[in-house]
Amino acid sequence: MRRHACFVFLFCGIFLPRILGFPQTNTSIDCDSLLPNYEDEPQTSVPPYLIAVSFDKFEPGNEIQVSLEALKDIGFKEFNLQAREIGEDVPVGTFKITDPNTKGLGCHNMTNSAVSHVNSDVKQKVTTTWIAPHDVRDLQFIATVIQDLEKFWVGIQSKTLTPTHSESVNGTGKSKRKVCFECIC
Repeated sequence: MRRHACFVFLFCGIFLPRILGFPQTNTSIDCDSLLPNYEDEPQTSVPPYLIAVSFDKFEPGNEIQVSLEALKDIGFKEFNLQAREIGEDVPVGTFKITDPNTKGLGCHNMTNSAVSHVNSDVKQKVTTTWIAPHDVRDLQFIATVIQDLEKFWVGIQSKTLTPTHSESVNGTGKSKRKVCFECIC
């Protein structure tokens, strides 16, 4: 009898949530395709989310603030955010985790090369800091955003960021140039 009760408990714990349609708690989003481990298809409508960046030009070592935010009051539960060179599918740069709703992911064996959710609580906005690597071309931030189990968007893109390859801009985007004033009497 004890074995039977144990089997029923195990069966209910594993299969009943899926049968009743309860949400999955361990959503994973593939680093390459950015597809979640759902059987549903991504939405094809215009996503109600925006990726905002603090600067559109950068140099190696610059820190760019990146925000993923809902445009409506709907919010989102889960996400995966990466920086990718235009036309490429491998993340570049690293993220410094600054928001308690985010955690770093190691895609392609690169620590913090992507940012994801910590929990499935509804969020209106998350913010992180991206550190630009050396030797990269034009890039965009790209995200998958999961609103709920039935609605998610893949491939949401930021505006294009361009490397400057000059010494005139520091990590804050301000000029390093010194201004010298001389008075001749």
